Amino acid sequence: MIQVIDKFLNVEDLNILSSIINSDNFPWYYFDHKVIPGDGHSQFIHTFYNDFNPTSGYFNSLLPFFKKLNISSIKRIKANMTLKNDKKIIYKFHTDFIDENMKTGIFYLNTNNGKTIFKNKKEINSVKNRMIIFPSNLEHTGTSTTDTQNRIVINFNWF
Repeated sequence: MIQVIDKFLNVEDLNILSSIINSDNFPWYYFDHKVIPGDGHSQFIHTFYNDFNPTSGYFNSLLPFFKKLNISSIKRIKANMTLKNDKKIIYKFHTDFIDENMKTGIFYLNTNNGKTIFKNKKEINSVKNRMIIFPSNLEHTGTSTTDTQNRIVINFNWF
């Protein structure tokens, strides 16, 4: 049900994507919550694609993913950056979408001690160039990182 794929992108594509997202010019937008408004946690996001439409001039930087994922229709793609915290925080469990036919992919852009945790207690470590794929209606959450300046993931939702 949860697929873990290490070394998802080839080294060249990974380096290009990493240099784009980690550049001083990449636009991150402050979001005052992680899961639901008022949850007391914040993050920075960049939405590449939303409601079946591109929303970012950086959308084409994700083309290497489309060659590897069996996508017929994209619902949303966004990057999430959580800043380093002094203590490990486990955020609220949630589902990305309730449609059982939709898939979620989480791609880890950097290695850190943050995790993705599923309601069934399965934990996936944040490892650079790792992709996990699972049904979008599967309850999961992320954690903060305490060992690097940030935790960056790219979240894909598709049919």
